[in-house]
Amino acid sequence: MNAPVNFDQLEVGFDIPALPGMDEADIQTPCLVLDLDALERNIRKMGDYARAHGMRHRAHGKMHKSVDVLKLQMELGGAVGVCCQKVSEAEVFVRGGIKEVLVSNQVRDPAKIDRLARLPEQGADIIVCVDDVANVAELSAAAQRYGTRLGIFVEIDCGAGRCGVTTTPAVVEIVRAVEAAPNLSYRGIQAYQGAMQHMDSFEDRQAKIDAAVAQVKDAVDTLKSEGIDTELVSGGGTGSYYFESTSGVYNELQCGSYAFMDADYGRILDKDGKRIDAGEWENAFFILTSVMSHAKADKAICDAGLKAQSVDSGLPVIFGRDDVEYVKCSDEHGVISDPKGVLKVNDKLRLVPGHCDPTANVHDWYVGVRNGKVECVWPVSARGKAY
Repeated sequence: MNAPVNFDQLEVGFDIPALPGMDEADIQTPCLVLDLDALERNIRKMGDYARAHGMRHRAHGKMHKSVDVLKLQMELGGAVGVCCQKVSEAEVFVRGGIKEVLVSNQVRDPAKIDRLARLPEQGADIIVCVDDVANVAELSAAAQRYGTRLGIFVEIDCGAGRCGVTTTPAVVEIVRAVEAAPNLSYRGIQAYQGAMQHMDSFEDRQAKIDAAVAQVKDAVDTLKSEGIDTELVSGGGTGSYYFESTSGVYNELQCGSYAFMDADYGRILDKDGKRIDAGEWENAFFILTSVMSHAKADKAICDAGLKAQSVDSGLPVIFGRDDVEYVKCSDEHGVISDPKGVLKVNDKLRLVPGHCDPTANVHDWYVGVRNGKVECVWPVSARGKAY
């Protein structure tokens, strides 16, 4: 999926939802549409912010799973590389030419460790997260087997309640083991507070991150007192990047959803009490859907149901409309409340999905649109890479 797409061999509707040069009105639905102008503005804005605050930005690839979107984030926004959650995602981005790759997760299965240790053979700088000292020996043995070197982030659980150690002595223990292990290098700390990213209140998010910063600072300071410098302290998401970037502790951000935005992130509030999709970021990512039935006077049925999106964070919102509402869905159908009967069969609507990451993962293509025309069609390169 990383080779250039030969559009001459693809047929619209059978292989692909659109071709470059088509009118937006002719795109087959349901499919993913990117508003390229909004996407580029979002990317530039994050890049400008990171540079102004002296931060590296390693964009999170689990959100879009696209080599093409990541390359745009690097070109326009100065992203230094990519975060992945799975070895299979990392393999896709490395094959796509990305040289700085962080697997921001633990890798414990022997076969996956073996694959991970081979990735530096393709010229990539690979970092992986560790939260168990036993994992150090596993990674070292695999790297020695292939004559490669892996970077290690020690992951701190700073509030998400998932992976990560919870005490500074545990951090020090793992770092000491890494420094003694052949073919491994201690590169820094992973400290992503995922549990607070979607808290509506700015003040509530700040209180959570203040506790995380204090925890991480204690680990960094303790390591320094023992003669160990920490190159990178990485974390920060779309709901918190402004806290990490002014903390004096973090120096790398891992934001992802800012580029696309979704309905759930859009509901959180900035420091002025405004929704972030009304001030900070624009909606650039949509499910394009068509009305397929209007047999009932007060409701329209569209072709984007459960199989076209994830609803774990709520139903999609119809973009730019307050006269109709997406109210429920089944496998192949979405039900739209249309009390005034304004919609017609074959009308197209843009839906802002509740959660962008898993929605992207159920599609093969992004259709990039500008000024009513299809400008590009990009594969969802790492779609389904869950292992």
